[in-house]
Amino acid sequence: MEFVVLPDSPAAPAVAEPLTRAADVRVVHHASGRPWLVGRWADEELTLVSAGARRLAVLGRSTVDRHRTERALAQARSLSRLDDVARSLPGCFHLVASFDGWTRAQGSLSTARQIFHADVGGVTVAADGPRRLAQLAGTRRGGDATPAVDRDMLALRLLAPAPPWPLSLRPVWSGVSALGVGHRLELGPDGSAREVRWWRPPEPDAPTEQAAERVRRALLACVGARTAATVSADLSGGLDSTSLCFLADAAGADLVTHHWTPADPANDDTEWAARAAHHLPGARHHVGADHSAPSWYETTATVDSGHEEGPLPWARTRGHTRRLLSTVAADGSRCHLVGVGGDELFGVLPTALWSLVRSHPLGSLPRIHRFRVLNRWTLTSTVRGLADSASFTAWLRSTADRLTEPAPGPGDALLGWGWEPRLPPWATAAAVDAVRRLLRETAEQEHPAPHHRDRAQHQMLDIVVQSGSAMRQLDAALGDMGVACEAPFLDDRVVEAALSVRIADRLVSGDFKPVLRRAVRGIVPDEILARRSKGEFSAEAFQGMRRNRADLLDLCDDLQLSRLGLVDPDALRTSLLGLKTQSRQLVPYENTLACESWLRSAAAPASGVAALAGETP
Repeated sequence: MEFVVLPDSPAAPAVAEPLTRAADVRVVHHASGRPWLVGRWADEELTLVSAGARRLAVLGRSTVDRHRTERALAQARSLSRLDDVARSLPGCFHLVASFDGWTRAQGSLSTARQIFHADVGGVTVAADGPRRLAQLAGTRRGGDATPAVDRDMLALRLLAPAPPWPLSLRPVWSGVSALGVGHRLELGPDGSAREVRWWRPPEPDAPTEQAAERVRRALLACVGARTAATVSADLSGGLDSTSLCFLADAAGADLVTHHWTPADPANDDTEWAARAAHHLPGARHHVGADHSAPSWYETTATVDSGHEEGPLPWARTRGHTRRLLSTVAADGSRCHLVGVGGDELFGVLPTALWSLVRSHPLGSLPRIHRFRVLNRWTLTSTVRGLADSASFTAWLRSTADRLTEPAPGPGDALLGWGWEPRLPPWATAAAVDAVRRLLRETAEQEHPAPHHRDRAQHQMLDIVVQSGSAMRQLDAALGDMGVACEAPFLDDRVVEAALSVRIADRLVSGDFKPVLRRAVRGIVPDEILARRSKGEFSAEAFQGMRRNRADLLDLCDDLQLSRLGLVDPDALRTSLLGLKTQSRQLVPYENTLACESWLRSAAAPASGVAALAGETP
């Protein structure tokens, strides 16, 4: 699915004209007759509701009560009154409205569905992806239709593990903006635009049982929104993906599951996946253990024309995922469920301790001690982290000073507003300067607010947004497979329910993911819920690096990133040949590989260097 949203403006037909030249493009019009939605989508991906001259479109997977939605659309006195419709729908979708000359567009809270916007000849145009907007804007300016890439944004993508909020939302395409989390875009009939906040994270004040019931209802509705046709799902053996399989089965889905046997024999995921499969006799189960299958860090698997948004965050496993989707497609699946979001929402983030010590100073001490011992944190870093009271803006500014410092070790308690981003040692001085400047300018000039005043709430939503963005880009990159990758844990209703859990109830001694386990009890067998272990995949990372090191070294001979002045190929080559003893030491390679592979793909601008914003060949 891909689409562009146009305002109900006299200028809209001229903007839409180049988009409608392809024979397979579909167009939905405003009541005025002007083009409103232009793009490609399957019939089941669009639900259109009308009330007089007003229109409301839900693009994606959801269940829409047409009568209720039509009544709400007719009775609404303003665009803001459609917030109730947005808050009521399960699933993952874009919501776009044509309302008395105004246009409203929004994606999902996790950004698994995102809205981008740009000025196209004096008119603001929105879309579900950034490249078409950049190209449209260039064409309307009368220049080269090849869109330009912002080199500073590419440098930012080298950060490991990821760029911090809010820079993480910024596209690499010059002149294109992404809609903020919890915001909607309103387009006026004169072509103007404004971002309006319509959602804020809930307060974490719901006790476990109440929150678990909210999560249960949300999961049932969101998984059920995807089960009208054959659906496939990962059956890793872990709680997250296994729960989705049982939820899909409970919804009556024609279910196909897939399990990849881990490389490490000590990983007991396969044993637990087999137990779960025994309780799902109506599903078709596949178990893959093909040692010839694509491995992590394959360079050839990432270079193709299937992804136009920018460097793919999960490029390391793209070939592996492509093989999986090919398998489930043969069984008739057009939607594949993955457990992404489960760890983010229901696992324990270290910052929960920072929050807990402020609400229960004395009562939190035993949990802090237990957590510190289990994670082998040093006492000094734990005390320093708990005592830190820096604002989000101050933290963001300070990250600029630590970009080239050694990454935190396993003994460091990370209790700040986010993960500690670092540039890899092969980043050039120009790349360091660019990222440092972006961080400081954002902190000092924009003064961005965190998602929530509480660090645990902020970080949970921040990681959800990172995962949602990665899911969106993965789905776009593999769109040619005919199977959409979906993560129900990242749906708005599930995210809201999980964020409502009291901080103290997320840290229950001896209870793994207590809220999720309670939410799916009675749906997932008790035998499966009794698991306390968790699979670990360092073996796959090291195996992939060994298999593909020669190809990675070959990339160093002609790095596009080097041509852009962002990476020192000799330093990268030296690092690739160095000894690695922990899988976390491989993380910096992932974003560099993603950026390099994307620059080499047909999705990037022609002759990547020449198409940089403000650069000349």
